Amino acid sequence: MSYPWEDWDHITKIDPDKDLVDGETFEDVCETGTDALEIGGTLDITEEKMERVIEATSKYDVPIYQEPSNPGVVIDDDALDGYLIPTVFNASDSFWITGAHKEWVRIEDGLDWDRTHTEAYIVLNPESSVAEYTDADTDQSAEDVASFARVAEKMFGQRIIYVEYSGTYGDPEKVGAAHDALDDATLFYGGGIHDYDTAYEMGQHADAVVVGNLLHDEGVDAVRETVEGAKDATAELVAE
Repeated sequence: MSYPWEDWDHITKIDPDKDLVDGETFEDVCETGTDALEIGGTLDITEEKMERVIEATSKYDVPIYQEPSNPGVVIDDDALDGYLIPTVFNASDSFWITGAHKEWVRIEDGLDWDRTHTEAYIVLNPESSVAEYTDADTDQSAEDVASFARVAEKMFGQRIIYVEYSGTYGDPEKVGAAHDALDDATLFYGGGIHDYDTAYEMGQHADAVVVGNLLHDEGVDAVRETVEGAKDATAELVAE
C-alpha cells in the first residue's frame, strides 16, 4: 500500500492560534510549492480556530491534514484529506502515547478510519511546549533515537516517524540515525528550519521537512526558500 506522504519533501504546519504575516493570505501560503498543509498547534487550540484555517485553505489545490492536539478539536470536514494523530513515543506521560487516543475513538460520530493516520513522534527539544506538555524524555542519543524509530516502525506498524525539535534546529546525526533505522516508513523532521541551507541539510536526512514558526514569523517568501532547499536535497539524493 502506498501513502501520499511518501512523495512529500516539504510540509507547512499552520498554527490556528497564530496570525499570518501582515498582508499575506492563505492563498500565498498554498502557492509556496509546499507539498501539504498540516493544521495544528500545541496551545490554545479551539474548534473555531481550526475551522477558520481549514475553510480558508480548502479553496486551493494543496492537501490538507489536521493534526489535532486533543480530541476536543477534531473537525469533521470533507475538505480535509485526513487526520495525522501524534503519539509521542518518548513521552513520560502515557496519556500522550495511548491515553488521548482512547478518548479520540469515543468521538460521537466515530473517527473516519480511512482518513486517520498516526505519527510516531520523538520529541527532542526539552524547552519546547510539546516536550513540556507531554513530559517527554528528550535526553536521547543518536542510538536511542534510531531505536525508537525502529520500534515504532517494526513493532507498532507506524508509517510516519516524526523527529521533532520544535523551536530549535536539531542534530542532523540523530535525524540521520532515525532515517537509517527505517525500512519503509517515512521520516518527518520539524524544528528550526529557517532558510534554504537548513532545509537542504535536513532534507538530506529526512524524507520531508516540516516548517511551522517560520510561516508566522517571517512569511511566505521565507517558506518558499525552504521548499527549494528541501526539493533540491531530494533531487540530489535521487540523482546519486
